[in-house]
Amino acid sequence: MTDATPNTKSMDDIMALCKRRGFVYQASEIYGGINGFWDYGPLGAQLKKNLRDAWWQDIVMHPCRGKPGPDGKPVEIVPVDSCIIQNPKVWEASGHVGGFNDPMVDCKETKNRYRADHLLCMGMKGDSTGQIYAYIENNDDSFAAALKKLSKYKKQELTKDDIDICALTALSTEELVVTVGPDAKEAGTLTEPRAFNLMFKTYVGATASEDDVAYLRPETAQGIFVNFKNVVDTTRVGVPFGIAQTGKAFRNEVTPRNFTFRSREFEQMEIEFFCHKDDAPAWYQFWRDERMKWWQEIGLGGNNLQMREHDADELAHYAKDGGGAADVEYRFPFTAPGFGELEGIAYRSDYDLRQHAEHSGAKLEYFDTTRGELAKNGQPKGERYLPHVIEPSAGLDRGVLAILCEAYTPDPDRASGVFMKFHPRVAPIKAAVFPLVNKDGMPEVAATLHAELVRRFGHLGFIETDAKQSIGKRYARMDEAGCPYCFTIDGDTLNDNTVTVRDRDTASQERIALDAVGAFLAEKLGIG
Repeated sequence: MTDATPNTKSMDDIMALCKRRGFVYQASEIYGGINGFWDYGPLGAQLKKNLRDAWWQDIVMHPCRGKPGPDGKPVEIVPVDSCIIQNPKVWEASGHVGGFNDPMVDCKETKNRYRADHLLCMGMKGDSTGQIYAYIENNDDSFAAALKKLSKYKKQELTKDDIDICALTALSTEELVVTVGPDAKEAGTLTEPRAFNLMFKTYVGATASEDDVAYLRPETAQGIFVNFKNVVDTTRVGVPFGIAQTGKAFRNEVTPRNFTFRSREFEQMEIEFFCHKDDAPAWYQFWRDERMKWWQEIGLGGNNLQMREHDADELAHYAKDGGGAADVEYRFPFTAPGFGELEGIAYRSDYDLRQHAEHSGAKLEYFDTTRGELAKNGQPKGERYLPHVIEPSAGLDRGVLAILCEAYTPDPDRASGVFMKFHPRVAPIKAAVFPLVNKDGMPEVAATLHAELVRRFGHLGFIETDAKQSIGKRYARMDEAGCPYCFTIDGDTLNDNTVTVRDRDTASQERIALDAVGAFLAEKLGIG
C-alpha cells in the first residue's frame, strides 16, 4: 500500500509546460476551444504512441513479458480493431442505451451543468437554518470559493474545522432551496438531480431520421465481445485466452474536468480475457498483480500508485454476481491526497456474452475439448459453456497524464527550473546530438552521428539535433522535453573521437568513444 504523502506538484505548472513544449493543446484553441476535448502536440503524440506501443508489445506481441499464467502455460492474447460505430442493438444488449446514465443538476442562474455525485455541500457546524454552499469535489478553487461565500454569509472567517460537509445527493428537496451552486450568487438555483445519458448520438445514412440513430462507442469492450465467435472460428486460440484492443471511445460527460483526466473523447487499452468459471478467481488475481506491476515498470512506481479493491456497493452490474473489481489508482496533483482511477480490473462473469447471445440469437458458447466427463478411451468428452471474463481496462490518456505528472520534476538548480523524468521507454525524444558550436567541422560530425542514431532508434522516438543558441539553453530545452541523453560534439571530438554524454536525471557528464554511442544508447534504452 501507500502512505498519505500528498502530491504537491502544481497542476497549473504542469499544464503550462505541456502547452509550452508541445505535449497537449486545447482542441480548437483558435476558436476558443471546446470543453472536454484535447489535442496532442508533437511531443505528446509521440509520448502517447510510446505508451500505447509499450502496452501492445507487452500484451499482444509478448504477453506479460513471457510470464506464465496461473495454469503454468504461456498467456495467449490476440488483437482486434473494431469500429467506433456498431449496430445500435449492441448498446441495447450491453445496457448502455438504457442504463448508461450519470445524475446531473443544472444551475438556473449560471446555466452550468454539474454531475450531482461530484458536488459536495458545506454549511456551518451546528447550523441547520443557514445557507448551504456547493462546490466541486477535488477542486481546490471551487472549495475556496464556497468557503469564502460561507464566511461572508456568516460574517466571520471560517476554516475547514468550522464546517460540515455532505454530498449534494444526500440533501432533501427542501435543502436544495437553500443551496448556493458552485458558481451562483443566489440560493435555490440548482435543479433536482436527474439522469443524463452519456452516449453520443449520431445518424447513419443520408436521411438522418430517428430510424437511422447510432451511437459513438462509449467503450471498446463491446467490439471485442461481439467478435468473440469470429475470433474463435478463424484462429487457433483456445480458452483461456484474451482479446486486446486499443482505440477511441466517447462519453458525453456532464462535467469534463482536470485537464485530460475526464474528457469526452479518450482512448482505451483493453483486454477481455476469457476463461472457465472455475479458473476465473485465479486469473482475476493474476491480472490484478500483472497490471499493477506493468505501470510500476513504465515509470509510476512509488507512493503515488496504489491498487484498491472495490467495496461491494461500488461493483458494476456485471461484477455483482460473484465477481469483483479493483482499480490501479494514481495520486494526481488534483486528487491529492486521494487517488484517481488509471486502470480497472474487473471480473465480468459471463454477463456480456450472455447478453449478446440472448439479444442476437447467436450461439456464443465455447466447446472446450479439454473438459467434461471422460469417455471410455480416457479422453474428455468436452464441455460447452459461456466463458467468464476478466477485463483489465486502462485509460491511455489518463496513463499519459499520470506519466506527465510523475515525470514533472522541479529543480531550481537547472536553467530550465524543471526536467521531465520520463522512463526511457516512453520518452518522446530518445536522444539529442549537438555540435558545441556551429563551425570548425563539428556540425558535420554531429550530422553523421545524428543520421546513424535515426537509422537505429528513430522508430522508437525522436532523435533531435540543434546547433542554435548556447549549449546550456539547448540542454534546458531537452530537460523540459524529457530527453534522457544528449551527445555533444566538441573540439576534443575532432582530436580523439570522443563525445560528451549528458545524463538528464543527474545532469552529470562523461566522455565516451564516438563509435560507442550507438551501443551506449541501445543499452540505456533496453534494446538487445
